[in-house]
Amino acid sequence: MSQVDGIDNLVASRIVLKTSIENSRALASAFDITGQRLEGMKQRLPSLEAAVRHVPRQKCTFVAIREHIDRAIGPAAAVLKVYDIIQELQKSLLSHPCSDLSTYLLMVKQLEESWKFLADNCRLAIQWLEAILEFLEDNAVHDDLYILNVNKSLSILQELQATDKHARLGGGILCAALDKLEIEFKQILVENRICVVLDSFSSSIRNQASIAPSPLPVAVIQKLQAIVEKLDADNRLEKCISTYVEVRCLNTMRSFQALDLDYLNQSFNEFDDVQDVECYVDQWCKHLQLAVKQVFETEYKLCSDVFEKNGPEVWMDCFAKIVTQSGILSFLRFGKKITVCKNDPVKLMKLLDIFATLDNLRVDFNRLFGGSACIEIQTMTRDLLKGVVNGACEIFWELPIQVELQRRSSPPLDGSVPRLVSFVTDYCNHLLGDDYRPLLTQILTIQQSWKQEKYQEELVTNQIYYIIKQIGLNLDAWSKAHYDLTLSYLFMMNNHCHFCSLKGTNLGGLMGDSWLKAHEQYRDYYMTLYLRESWGKIFASLSQERGFVGDLVKKRLKSFNDEFDHMYQKQSNWVVPCEDLRLKMCKLVVQAYVPVYRSYLQDYGFQAETDASPSRHVKYTTQGLEAMLSSLFQPKLSKSGSTKHNRLIGKIKDIVTDNFRLTLMAV
Repeated sequence: MSQVDGIDNLVASRIVLKTSIENSRALASAFDITGQRLEGMKQRLPSLEAAVRHVPRQKCTFVAIREHIDRAIGPAAAVLKVYDIIQELQKSLLSHPCSDLSTYLLMVKQLEESWKFLADNCRLAIQWLEAILEFLEDNAVHDDLYILNVNKSLSILQELQATDKHARLGGGILCAALDKLEIEFKQILVENRICVVLDSFSSSIRNQASIAPSPLPVAVIQKLQAIVEKLDADNRLEKCISTYVEVRCLNTMRSFQALDLDYLNQSFNEFDDVQDVECYVDQWCKHLQLAVKQVFETEYKLCSDVFEKNGPEVWMDCFAKIVTQSGILSFLRFGKKITVCKNDPVKLMKLLDIFATLDNLRVDFNRLFGGSACIEIQTMTRDLLKGVVNGACEIFWELPIQVELQRRSSPPLDGSVPRLVSFVTDYCNHLLGDDYRPLLTQILTIQQSWKQEKYQEELVTNQIYYIIKQIGLNLDAWSKAHYDLTLSYLFMMNNHCHFCSLKGTNLGGLMGDSWLKAHEQYRDYYMTLYLRESWGKIFASLSQERGFVGDLVKKRLKSFNDEFDHMYQKQSNWVVPCEDLRLKMCKLVVQAYVPVYRSYLQDYGFQAETDASPSRHVKYTTQGLEAMLSSLFQPKLSKSGSTKHNRLIGKIKDIVTDNFRLTLMAV
């Protein structure tokens, strides 16, 4: 970046130098022409003085106008002295302001004052000469030579008086000098532009000081102020502001290049999913804070410093142009696009993130963009805030209905916890967390105030209670949908265990200890039912009345093997997600039923071993049976080898969120 800036500065300096040389040549040419004209005037002025002084005073008519002549000679002599000063100043202004700006500004001021003094004295001399002519005409004096000299003098003075206006026109001496000051103003800005480093995001950005120091040295600020003051006095402030906005906008855009803000120009509609662009929302939140607290804050301070003497209306208007052209409106438009995307739970989280960013920047927005020059920014910010608040509230109120509409879906075939249940409980935990609950409460309060209603503290908690209630009703319906009773017991055991795991979480704290203990009891209850109705019935056949011999033993073993194989094959696809519960269940099964099998083999193993094909009836050893039972209910590994599904809100790309979204749209 430093290399690119160096090349740009060299190119800019070359352009400025070339322009300065051309202006200097034009100024020198103007000096030559004006100097020749003034020199001619200077040469004719003595003849005017001589012609007036040598008029025969003995004549009564000329004696009468003697006082007018004396009064005209004084201003005419002053014109000659001022003309000499102007010539010296014109030569000095051939230099460039960069060599000594303060001296150059002083010379420009002196030249303007000299031109004004020259014009004023010409005006006085002209008045007295016109009075002489009027007197001569009134007294019918017929001295053609005398009248001719007076008229000629009047013409010279009138032409000399007009040189002040000519100097300010294009190509004039003062115009060229002011052009040089404009070039110097731009050159100073270009040479001192420093891009703000935005390639990293500090966690302290939220709380960092808003009022930044000036990005330019005091000496540079003073130079810019001096030039602005001079150009403003000569009605060139608009051109000065235009140059300032142009240079500072380029500097701002260079600072933003490191952020890669192309995503701000993406187009969305009501059919687009927020989760497809949620990474951009996260970037937007960080980038907007960087833009406001570092980039725009810097420009605000610099505008205030450079144009301080011109008043707040001027520098606020200048600042508004810079931030508008630098992309603040693109940030606001992107946020508005998110509010019109398809409604789903992920969108609620992203809207809360957007609201958090806007709320964090509220003081900065009011200070930076609170003036009349930023009306468009204010309007777009209000529209964005309105869309965020209404959109977030709409989704939040519809969440229980979404859960209820999922009741018609099928439960997982492996008896595990439905992803909807995991999603909703994780989702509620996020909403109740320190990051989101205050935001959600604040948004609900704002919407209630818009409706002229008082916010009720229990709104959030009541809504969460209602969501969990709908989840419970869904579980009851799904458990009845299982064709296998033992699978239904396993399913309910897993889900009650999931609710037990919420202890210590935000949601668990809200629901209370009695709620958690009730789920613990239900978990154990359904685990007992499952064990009794599945493995308990199979091994019960081995613990019945003993005393069988021969074929009866073989038939009993064969029947046990068939039932065990069928049950194991069926349950090998069932899952217990909680590792502690899975180990506990396997341990209970092994402890309760393997001893029964071992005892049976010990009692009848001899008869079985006398068979020609003993493995046909004694299919499993006790160690093998224990290993098989201990391997049950293992979660299926994903392709990545992880047993955990993504628990972060906004990362679920499966049928659960798809259905969740569709039901919300249907409502």
